[in-house]
Amino acid sequence: MVDPLGALAKGMASAQDQAARRQRRVAAQIAKLGPCLPGNLVERTTRCSSPTCHCHSDPPRLHGPYPSWIRKVDGKTVTRTLSLSQAERYRPLFDNTKRLRELVAEIEAVSARAVEEAEGWAHTGPGMHVGDAKTPM
Repeated sequence: MVDPLGALAKGMASAQDQAARRQRRVAAQIAKLGPCLPGNLVERTTRCSSPTCHCHSDPPRLHGPYPSWIRKVDGKTVTRTLSLSQAERYRPLFDNTKRLRELVAEIEAVSARAVEEAEGWAHTGPGMHVGDAKTPM
């Protein structure tokens, strides 16, 4: 005789094991990232204060582009203009931050799936569950 509850428990344990293995692999990738810089590296263009400059013509030809590091510190936006060599030197640190965010999002998704499977919740879409078809979480 087949024990359906035993098979269900085995399947849940297997799904949880897979989730734990994926989380360990992602954590190992995070550990290898190296330094990360918060914020973003952007290119900005500007107008100067000279009214006869080409940046005030129609159409304007703005000055730049200038690489800038933009981030939040204590709830305030902080902008630092970088030299081209600084931008190239720090670009890998911004790339590391982007990859870190992707990996954290992956761990969150794996964790959410594991909880949904462990609880027997059928996932139907972002923030929606069977029985809650009209009410998002």
